[in-house]
Amino acid sequence: MTKSVDLLLSNAIVLTMDSDMNMYEPGAVAVNGNAIVAVGPEKDIKSKYTGKETIDCGGKVLMPGLINAHTHVPMTLLRGLSDDVRLDVWLMGYIMPVEREFITPDAVRLGTSIGSAEFIRSGITAFNDMYYFESTVAEATAQAGLRAVCGQTILKFPAPDAESYEDSLAQARSFIEEWKDHELIVPAVAPHAIYSSTPDLIQSSAALAAEFDVPLHMHIAETSFEVENAREEFDMPVVPYVKKLNLFDAKVIAAHCVHIDSGEIKTLLHHHAGVAHNPSSNMKLSSGAAPVAEMLAAGLNVGIGTDGPSSNNDLDMFEEVRLATFLSNLSTNDPTSLPAITALLMATRMGAQALHIGDLTGSLEVKKRADLILVDINKLHNSPRFSHNPNGIYSQLVYASKSTDVTDVMVNGNWLMRDYIIEHINEQDLIDEAQDYSKVVDQFISIREKSVLSKLITISGATEAESFEVQLKVRLDNPDKVIKALESDEIEIIYDRHYREYDTYFIFDDASQGQLRYREDEFMNANGEIEHVRYRLTLLGEPHEQEFPSDVVLSRSRYLTLADQSLRFYREYFKPDREIEVHKDRLRWRVKFQETELYVNIDRLDKPDLGHFLEIKSRTWSQKDAEKKSKLVLALLKFLGASEDESESREYVLLGAEK
Repeated sequence: MTKSVDLLLSNAIVLTMDSDMNMYEPGAVAVNGNAIVAVGPEKDIKSKYTGKETIDCGGKVLMPGLINAHTHVPMTLLRGLSDDVRLDVWLMGYIMPVEREFITPDAVRLGTSIGSAEFIRSGITAFNDMYYFESTVAEATAQAGLRAVCGQTILKFPAPDAESYEDSLAQARSFIEEWKDHELIVPAVAPHAIYSSTPDLIQSSAALAAEFDVPLHMHIAETSFEVENAREEFDMPVVPYVKKLNLFDAKVIAAHCVHIDSGEIKTLLHHHAGVAHNPSSNMKLSSGAAPVAEMLAAGLNVGIGTDGPSSNNDLDMFEEVRLATFLSNLSTNDPTSLPAITALLMATRMGAQALHIGDLTGSLEVKKRADLILVDINKLHNSPRFSHNPNGIYSQLVYASKSTDVTDVMVNGNWLMRDYIIEHINEQDLIDEAQDYSKVVDQFISIREKSVLSKLITISGATEAESFEVQLKVRLDNPDKVIKALESDEIEIIYDRHYREYDTYFIFDDASQGQLRYREDEFMNANGEIEHVRYRLTLLGEPHEQEFPSDVVLSRSRYLTLADQSLRFYREYFKPDREIEVHKDRLRWRVKFQETELYVNIDRLDKPDLGHFLEIKSRTWSQKDAEKKSKLVLALLKFLGASEDESESREYVLLGAEK
């Protein structure tokens, strides 16, 4: 007597992707409710089970749904926003500014809905997400019927959904409590990366994940720049650093892991961390090739992810699995380093294990959820099929099949797509809404790109320090004479400093944009040793606002901010028409002369090699004050024994241009 089940799928090439890699042809799968109750040869299954609905699969491949191990799904709305730039320019210069301006719960819902439809069409039944407003991501995902690990992003600086990381942590706690026992959603904590986190943030995130026994999702060693900074700042690579902060108290999902060594691999393995490998994103952004073959040989669970659809720019897991094999073969110079069967395993059972949901999904096994797909391999681009090698079917799926070959998708026992049709999602409406969204973002970017000032404020929150200065600069033959004069009782020295300043001026053909100066200040102690270094960006206005007698000038410096990115980043982001370098050794005094505070600089110009200059300046705020201080500047100049006949009204950058 046969048992009745809700659904019987027969006449299929069944790839279980279980621990024994069982394959049945022809095979069948019995489903009752949301779970698989039987898998095996078609004859055996049909002799034991009768389906309330029986579907003849027509010789298609019946296999577990694909697992996208790392993505930022709402970023479908930012697909193509900025391409062909480096990761830091892409992220800090374009993505994050647009996110701060436009990412809202409504935008997240729209982006997730678009991504969900794309997931379904690509045969993805579960994914691992990290983004803002993650509760909205979870809602839209559940509504689409997909399974997901949803990680609430936590950053050390303000985010679209939180003013501080404390706010993000509180949101993550509430999010976990709300979704902890959902049948499709596994909530998670997602500290973004070490460069966007503080030690307290990482420790608190790990403690929260451990408290609720949920995954922790974090970018780990994605770029060489990240690793170099970790070594410089913390005197250790990324994995030891986060281990020191107790990250591995949680069930970690480590995204990327491009630049890790064998010791770090052992650490990840020892702590049962999962790794999400993202070949397309890593290649597109030139992040490098992760040592996947070494990870697998060590026994790590490595899944495959698309990364966000703005850095890939699609959510096609068939393409991702294929590229995973190619990238491994290329980077190891070994065509056997990642065979097709292993790559497909990474996209199914091993991917689920990497996300710590292997008990639920990833393989066709009794008691696991009915998350499965049908793939039609009877297509022109997949013909012919050879059968002498039993593993040939895996090669066909990885090397020749395409996402468009997925005909049917089931998650948790529910059909999401039947014969290419997704009935519960209106894809055209989503396309139309996304296009409306893009017009608003386009306008924002277009306006910003026309202004250096707008671009500066967008990435750095530069302060509007529109400070006017009265200043006079003269060539100096004998700096010692001036230094001696500064010891006079008529001059009160408030403080003195010694710097080495390395300036790079970005010059734009449109002079109204001003000049952007990137400055590296080396603060020197009394022994001539570097005490610390400061990096600043200053947007300079027109160099001469007004001239007074004897080349005393009134100038202004518009906007000032700390430079927390590399010179290369700013060069690629602002795209100057040309650059001028000015290097100088500066002795600075802040003094009080005739009851007025002024600054005295003695500069030795090393690049260009122009010798010594004396510069006297003071900030001002009105025409009357400027006139008064211009006279004081001249008086101090004479007192210091310098000659106004040697005055130079041009800025160092202009002298550098002439040189």
